[in-house]
Amino acid sequence: MSPSHQDPIQPPGTESELTPKADHGETSYRGAEKLVGRVAVITGGDSGIGRAVAIAYAREGADVLVSYLSRQEDEDARETARHVEAAGRRCILVPGDIANPEHCRAIVARAVQEFGRIDILVNNAAFQRTYDSIENIPDEEWEYTFRTNISAMFYLAKAAVPHMKPGSSIINTTSIQSDKPTPMLLAYASTKGAISNFTAGLAQMLGSKGIRVNGVAPGPIWTPLIPSTMPPEKVASFGKDTPLGRPGQPRELAGIYVLLACDEGSYMSGGIYTVTGGLPFL
Repeated sequence: MSPSHQDPIQPPGTESELTPKADHGETSYRGAEKLVGRVAVITGGDSGIGRAVAIAYAREGADVLVSYLSRQEDEDARETARHVEAAGRRCILVPGDIANPEHCRAIVARAVQEFGRIDILVNNAAFQRTYDSIENIPDEEWEYTFRTNISAMFYLAKAAVPHMKPGSSIINTTSIQSDKPTPMLLAYASTKGAISNFTAGLAQMLGSKGIRVNGVAPGPIWTPLIPSTMPPEKVASFGKDTPLGRPGQPRELAGIYVLLACDEGSYMSGGIYTVTGGLPFL
């Protein structure tokens, strides 16, 4: 089935409109009790990579708070919650714009109120739009992209760290765009470069607290963000330039997010781990 285009005026898009449907591990992920008793905050957890991570974490034994943008994504968020709860774990849904620092602090406060702790912070939500010319990028959208993609990580981490104990983990979603930027994604790619540096620096800052910080750098992954923000011709060929010849599915990233959150990754900090379908990343 050929990929479909979603309305570019309404990013980040919705899973319900995505054709073909993405695979988040709904029927395939099997937990092994790697995160029993832990609490995870996941931004952008209503769909895409965030949903796959929420499902995996729940099946590994973690309770989850899912942050997502707006009521437009309510249906997607409820579907994520359904899978988390089917695994016997709690799921708190918190809509709102993480470009607002006060909302970032409210997310952390809600997690502490509901669960009494935060063990894992997954900074995954992102905004992107495509432009052929720098002259066409609105000033306010450039700034909004940075507020959403990188400033929110700062605000969330700053609020969460006081509630995190040794052994806790922060995982930031960066991108292959941080190393190989696509011109039409100038703002998005620039933020992803900043995320990689933020990850490396924060890992050194928090090491003495026993808090690990890592990044995951996906290549082309099939999520609602793609057809809702890219031209139809780019959507049709999305991922075909990888050595594996296809886009990745969100479920194919769940394992690395689990590894970086659990005790098996206890000596992994300051790294950027790629899931790119074979595209090189320096």
